[in-house]
This record gives sequence, structure tokens and C-alpha cells, in this order.
Amino acid sequence: MARGGRKPPARTARRERVTTSTSKVNDTLASAPPVLQQRCLDIFKDALKPGFEDKDILQEVKGHLYDRNFAAAFGKEEYLRVYASRWSPSRALAYLQVFQDMDEHLDSSPVQGDEPLRVVCIGGGAGGELVGLAGRHSIRKTEAGDGYHPKLHAILVDMAAWSGVTGSLLKGIMSAPELSKYASQAKKDANKALLGGEDLAMDFQQQDVLNIDQDATAVFEEAIMQARLATFMFTLNELYSTSVAKTQLLLARLTELMSAGACLLVVDSPGSYSTVSVNGADKQYPMQWLLDHTLIASSRSRDSGTDYARWEKVVSDDSRWFRLPESMEYPIELENMRYQIHLYRRLSDVGG
Repeated sequence: MARGGRKPPARTARRERVTTSTSKVNDTLASAPPVLQQRCLDIFKDALKPGFEDKDILQEVKGHLYDRNFAAAFGKEEYLRVYASRWSPSRALAYLQVFQDMDEHLDSSPVQGDEPLRVVCIGGGAGGELVGLAGRHSIRKTEAGDGYHPKLHAILVDMAAWSGVTGSLLKGIMSAPELSKYASQAKKDANKALLGGEDLAMDFQQQDVLNIDQDATAVFEEAIMQARLATFMFTLNELYSTSVAKTQLLLARLTELMSAGACLLVVDSPGSYSTVSVNGADKQYPMQWLLDHTLIASSRSRDSGTDYARWEKVVSDDSRWFRLPESMEYPIELENMRYQIHLYRRLSDVGG
């Protein structure tokens, strides 16, 4: 996450049935092509080389996460590689589905002229957001054909030193996958990179977003000002757990900086996984309540005297499921993902 740690996805058996009536399964929605989903998994496989031999390192990482010792869990390059190879692939496919589902709302905030489509992923160092965005952008490119489609510029912000992982994944996105020497000529002719340099740019900022130093503030804030989308994927609740006050200040600053029409996307663990204790009090506050209070309710009564909302909530769901397609192949076991999702659109300051 943006402060150097995040918890693994909910541990769910791959073939477990959903029993809650409010849950949604990804195959009830328009899914990305299976070939693309497998390509996304292959990017992680080829870039990060997951394998059974990582099991001891994985147990060490799990132990540090269980103890909430995020500095240790994300303090070694090998820990980062193993974490990303284990938990980011399934998240990348889930995020690909999320971005596809959100298209009708994100398309309402178009880029101007030749400006790239900038997306700031707070807590996005482990690569799930990068590969998910690249997968969705490849669909856009195919749909555009010979027509114009903007370049995607992903800015990943995280406290841990994820630059090695993100650099390897970017190389995998921009390189044609290796083929067997026995591959047919047709496969060789069709073999190409998911995206090229003309389609995708990536920057990684190693920052603690709750305690950004003065020299880095301008760079981070410029990225936010230019972003058409900012994301908190399994990150916001950890920020709230660290400091409610600082997280509220961060969200207030995003409100000041983001332009009208830009969107804020929050994906996190549902239910009890996303509650925090405020000022040490016993009462627990759901993350969603804190988020709505900060973005919608509080914006009406700030010192500026505004009496209009500065954000509108366009999507909200307390519980969704993403299920890995049975046909997907990966060297180690992956898991389904249950999550809550909330999408907000920034309104104009002249009254919305």
C-alpha cells in the first residue's frame, strides 16, 4: 500500500460457491476476453517467476503481514517479488473487470486533445493496477482500430520500493511473450506485445502519502491535478487504520486538486474487514461511512463556506465477487476476490 504494506485478498477457495444473496459474480457482467486474462497472468509469470520454491519466503511474508509489521513484510526485494507474484495476478484480473465495468462512468471525463489518460494509483506498487489498466487499455485500442485513442499514463504511488517489480511488469506488458520453438508460423505472426511505448507510460513514486516530504509534494500534487482517475485499491482502509485524521486531510487535498469530471475509485475488503476505530474509541466506523463523510458531507461545510457537494457517488456496492475463470493457468494457486467498490465523480465548484 501507499505506506508500505497491505493485507492479502480474502482467502477464498477457487471453487467455493457464493451463498450471500447480495453478492455479485463476475460472470454476470461483461467479462474481458479469456485470452486477454491469460495474457495478463502470463505477464506476472514471465516477469516474476513464481514457483513452489518460494513457499518459505511466502510464509515469512505472511507472518510479517499477520503481525502488521509492514516495514519487514515489504523491506526486501525478494519479499516484494514473492508478494506480487502471489497476490497481484488475481487482483489484476479483478481490476481489469472493475475498469471495464466502470467504463460508462469514466468515459464521461474525457481527455483533451493529445493529453494522455492519466491515472494515479495510490498504493499501486504491487502491480495489480498497472496490469489491469494495461489490459483494459488494450481493449480500448482494439475497439478504436485505426481511430484515435489516448495514451495511458499510469502513476503508481507506494511507500515500499516497488520500482523493480513495476519495471519488470512494464517490460512484460511491452514485450511479446516468448514462444516455443515449435510454435506455428501463424502464432509467431500474431505474437506481439500487449501495449507499445506509444500506448503506455508509467512512473513510480516511492512516497508515504500520509507524510509526504516537502520536496516530493509538488510532484505528487501535479500528478493528482492532471489525473482523470485516482484509485485506492485495498489501500484506503489501511490508511484509515494508520491515521483517520491524516487520511481525511489527504482526501480533502485530493478534493482541492482534482478537476471537475475526474473520478475517485475505492476498492477494499467488505464488511468487518473495512472498519476502523476512531481516536481509540471502542465504536467502529465503516470505511464507507468515513469516506462519504469526508467527500460528500464535509465538503458542504468547509471554511470556504461552500454549500454544494463537491463529489457525487456514481457507483456503490458493499459486496462483489470476482471469480477466476476455470480455464486460467498459473504456476501457483490463485484465489477469488470479494470486495466493496465505490466510485465518485468530482463536481464543478460553481455549484455542481
